[in-house]
Amino acid sequence: MKLIKVAAGILNQTALDWEHNQQNIVAAIRAAREQGVTLLCLPEMAIPGYGCEDAFHAPSLHRTCWSILQEIAPETTGLIVAVGLPVFHQNAVFNCACLLVDGAIAGFTAKKFLAGDGIHYEPRFFKPWPVGVQNTLEIGGQSHPIGDLYFDCGGIRLGFEICEDAWVSTRPGSALALHGVDVILNPSASHFAFGKHQVRQRFVIEGSRAFGVSYLYANLLGNDAGRVIYDGGALIASQGRLVAAGPRFTYADFHLTTAVVDVEANRLNQSRTSSFKPNLVETPQAVVKVPFEYPDIPWENPLGQASPWETSAALKEEEFTRAVSLALFDYLRKSHANGLVVSLSGGADSSAVCCLIHLMARQALAELGAEGVRAKLPDLQPPLPAGSRLDARRLTHRLLTTAYQATRNSSATTRNAARTVARGVGAEHFEWDVDELVQGYVGRISRALRRPLTWAQDDLSLQNIQARVRSPGIWLLANLRNALLLSTSNRSEAAVGYATMDGDTSGGLCPIAGIDKAFLRHWLRWLETQGPAGLGPLPFVKAVNRQEPTAELRPGKEKQTDEADLMPYDILDAVERAAIRDKMDPVEIWRRLQVEFPTRTPAQLATWIQRFFRLWCRNQWKRERYAPSFHLDDENLDPKTWCRFPILSGGFARELRLLAAEAAAAPLPKPAIEKREGRTCR
Repeated sequence: MKLIKVAAGILNQTALDWEHNQQNIVAAIRAAREQGVTLLCLPEMAIPGYGCEDAFHAPSLHRTCWSILQEIAPETTGLIVAVGLPVFHQNAVFNCACLLVDGAIAGFTAKKFLAGDGIHYEPRFFKPWPVGVQNTLEIGGQSHPIGDLYFDCGGIRLGFEICEDAWVSTRPGSALALHGVDVILNPSASHFAFGKHQVRQRFVIEGSRAFGVSYLYANLLGNDAGRVIYDGGALIASQGRLVAAGPRFTYADFHLTTAVVDVEANRLNQSRTSSFKPNLVETPQAVVKVPFEYPDIPWENPLGQASPWETSAALKEEEFTRAVSLALFDYLRKSHANGLVVSLSGGADSSAVCCLIHLMARQALAELGAEGVRAKLPDLQPPLPAGSRLDARRLTHRLLTTAYQATRNSSATTRNAARTVARGVGAEHFEWDVDELVQGYVGRISRALRRPLTWAQDDLSLQNIQARVRSPGIWLLANLRNALLLSTSNRSEAAVGYATMDGDTSGGLCPIAGIDKAFLRHWLRWLETQGPAGLGPLPFVKAVNRQEPTAELRPGKEKQTDEADLMPYDILDAVERAAIRDKMDPVEIWRRLQVEFPTRTPAQLATWIQRFFRLWCRNQWKRERYAPSFHLDDENLDPKTWCRFPILSGGFARELRLLAAEAAAAPLPKPAIEKREGRTCR
């Protein structure tokens, strides 16, 4: 046996926060040494943070990265450590992993396949390194190998697949296996999306089996630049088996997942595979040989297994809870805000945001303890009180301020729901009336126009002014607290513009803009009765769940609901998914929905599809102005990171005419006949 102890480290980095990032890297290296680790893989772009955007083109960034790499190198004495950074070479920037061996730079492997879809814009910043090419990097008076490299460290061969490299069909691991590589390191900055972790597990496990290697996957953690969430989740596989899996969504600065792997066992498995044909004509420039002495270590069981909630039947609900809660915590502390403010209407959206903040407080305290939370939130003024009596309600009360802003159209139901939610989570809660302000604006404009404003003639304007009047007061409260104002629009509303700009869209961050309303309502029902593993339910959200969603902007006698204004949310989400994610035209969507919703008439489905497309095209300008939001899946509508659409367009006029013609020609459905109390009903 040839045993080596390896570790995959996850880091909570911040874009361009040099001291913080360096401290995390050094702390992870020192922890690895204390745990007897020999080989440590750290994430992609660990030194500058992944989300630096166009700052990757700044010469000063590259000088700083190089300086920090030089400072980190001595920390690796007696170890082998992979750390990610950008490298400027021959007037191009490359996404690289540097291998540090026993305190010195061994070389740089450059990423071959760049992520350029979805939220990723790597081709804007980096160049792909050509396969099979090696070069020499001249920097700081030193020469180092760079390119398509693998490393022979004391007789054990190491290679790299950097994040996207492992997601393509021609992944570099195939070539590395032919060169007899023993361990493949994958430093990644792989963003969170629902269900994505299972895909990572598959390519890590299959990579270890097919390539006959031990495979180390190290990911970023937390919210490094504002919109993207990284879930951590380090993985180690060997001989086609997952031998260690690290936690996801931890509140720690870093975490190491370790395992002891048997290099000779992997080699033996390769020799037994009849299809394995090693590449016996080696390119000398492709391999960097570095002397290294491995310590003798005993066999040990792997450490750091995945959390029990990972196998929950409610995995999406669990992931949503933990991803958004961690992202909120990171956004709060990295923006140096003095708390969070929510205009709490008593409806599903604002209540969900408040619940997520409370769950954030509970998870942070459970993992970090009171002193750990204080250390993570040093900017709060006044600071969190000393002592051990900092529970989740007290922490939420310190962090979250809510306000219910009533007009004459507000109901006792929503007022009581808002009060119940605020009390349930422990927020500091206010209630005030803004109707006098609304009537002041209405009266002023009525006098200017020399006519009264009426619901029959001015419906939308009278609704919007109520939402807009609520904005200045809640902004004032947030400013007085030096706190971050959260807006509470969801993705379904964003799709059709069912929000008032400079009203309920006011805020610096919109935590739930990446999730649809149908799921959000489902999540609140789950939260009421079951809740996240280890945290339990929040029964008080029953006050929200028993309501029908309503903007409550029309007079009460109108019995306004969101779905009456728009369409049923499950149908809205189905149309949005087909139109925006799947890029289907109106007729194709109409045909699909007749299968998905057989109880709805073709004519009604056509009407709703037409309404969606008209509202979608009309409201792109709103989506351009929404507060930043968190990316959660491939149905994101954020035009700055995912879904681009012209502000001005033809509005699908031709496509909607074709839909209208086909719907008009469709045969009428047969009326359903049923018996009720002896009467025939149609």
